[in-house]
Amino acid sequence: MTLVDPVRRWRARSGEALFLRVAGPHGHRSRERIHRRPGPRWFEPDAAIRDVHGDASMFVGGLRSLLLQSLHPAAMAGVASHSDFRQDPWGRLAGTSTFLATTVFGTADDAQAAVDAIRTIHDRVRGVTPDGIAYAASDPDLLRWVHVAEIESFLVAHTRYGARPLTPARADEYAAQAARIGRALGAVDVPETAAGLRDAIEGYRPVLRATPAALDAAQFLLREPPVPRTLRPGYTALGAAAVESLPDWARTALGLPDRGRVARAAARASGHVATRAIRWLLAGQPEG
Repeated sequence: MTLVDPVRRWRARSGEALFLRVAGPHGHRSRERIHRRPGPRWFEPDAAIRDVHGDASMFVGGLRSLLLQSLHPAAMAGVASHSDFRQDPWGRLAGTSTFLATTVFGTADDAQAAVDAIRTIHDRVRGVTPDGIAYAASDPDLLRWVHVAEIESFLVAHTRYGARPLTPARADEYAAQAARIGRALGAVDVPETAAGLRDAIEGYRPVLRATPAALDAAQFLLREPPVPRTLRPGYTALGAAAVESLPDWARTALGLPDRGRVARAAARASGHVATRAIRWLLAGQPEG
């Protein structure tokens, strides 16, 4: 036995544990269906959206998108009142990651079925914000906000931490391909370029603010993460990278101070270390 053997075994065990955390206890079965089931797909193998959504930078982008999305009072009210993200954060993550994987990598039939299931859930989510504003998860403009905040976050994270950052043309390709999923979910006027995503977020600025529920969500995500102590350093690095990548106005609204150029550089460096480590761990997993 060489020194390589225990390292290989540790990598396999750690990668397996991380995969099951993100994909859920049925992750292997879902992966087999998503990647192995024959049939046409929404996106070709060389599609930009496959590069982005298959990369470890999604861990940073996912955290960033949750923080950014929380600044829309109606969106946050829906999450706070109708989601179990505090009681079962890993279950919610597994559901989201499976949806993203199915729509991007799965068969067209499975992708449409996943979209239909989400739309059925959205039809049941409605209520009134603490300020007395009625909301519905199926509202096309609210769906548009969730979409642009998510896709712009994934693109920003991939630009910073992706193994193969996209060219400007490929970034626009990514936005256009992601728009297909957004429209399928019921969003309207969905941007199809990287600049369009940025402009759309700017257009929402007048209605965005940090409600108590948004501040509580940020506290939960960044200060009280539901991860074992052994994983805290890696999660903290991902969180710091996500916060650093937020626009200044969003960071300020959430009470996340800008600690200066040195701290921003440190956050980026730790983000690179964390995403490279995740990429290395998951690359050691068997396919299928």
